[in-house]
Amino acid sequence: MSTETAEKVEVKKPAEALLSKRRKRLISDPLVDDNPVTIQVLGICSALAVTTQMKPTFVMALSVIFVVVMANLTISIMRNTIPTRVRIIVQLAVVATLVTLVNEVLKAFAYDMYKELSVFVGLIITNCIVMGRLEAFAMGNKPYDSILDGFGSALGYSWIILAVAFFRELWGSGTIFGVPVFDTVSSLFGEDFSLATNGLMVSPVGAFIILGLIIWVQRTKTGYVEH
Repeated sequence: MSTETAEKVEVKKPAEALLSKRRKRLISDPLVDDNPVTIQVLGICSALAVTTQMKPTFVMALSVIFVVVMANLTISIMRNTIPTRVRIIVQLAVVATLVTLVNEVLKAFAYDMYKELSVFVGLIITNCIVMGRLEAFAMGNKPYDSILDGFGSALGYSWIILAVAFFRELWGSGTIFGVPVFDTVSSLFGEDFSLATNGLMVSPVGAFIILGLIIWVQRTKTGYVEH
């Protein structure tokens, strides 16, 4: 009598590449096709408030990138231990802790910028992009994917506010990062020539106009239509 032993061979699926096509889309989609500002219309308040100058806007962009990435990572690690009923409170506590950390670092190492940004850094806590990514992605996905998702969303937000700030500072103050562009250009054409700034650009109305133009150009290019 012979016995046959069936050997079960486990076939392991190959590990997904660190930057597979799916993971690249986590970063690239929020830049244009699913941009949090121009498509999802989130984070509009800070896009209007802090974009009069490039320097504070750049610091704000870095702050949001740090908070969104680290919050996504933290919540993703904790996602299986967070009771559903208190998940929003936990998410807010994590975001508030990270924002406080950013605030204290600015206060310690860049006090002038801390004063200039004032309450706007604190308002990152209420930024819909941060809470939206935690609730929609980090609560249901692994840490690495959550980092990529947070980075992509924050990057999509950052390039929009930097683009708005570029045109507002250039047309409103005649400078870029504090460098006098209009004065330099005017000096090339003689003393009688002078490029004039537009005060409307340093007001919230100017931000609305620039942001509206960006949304119009982007949606025209991508063919996106609101339903």
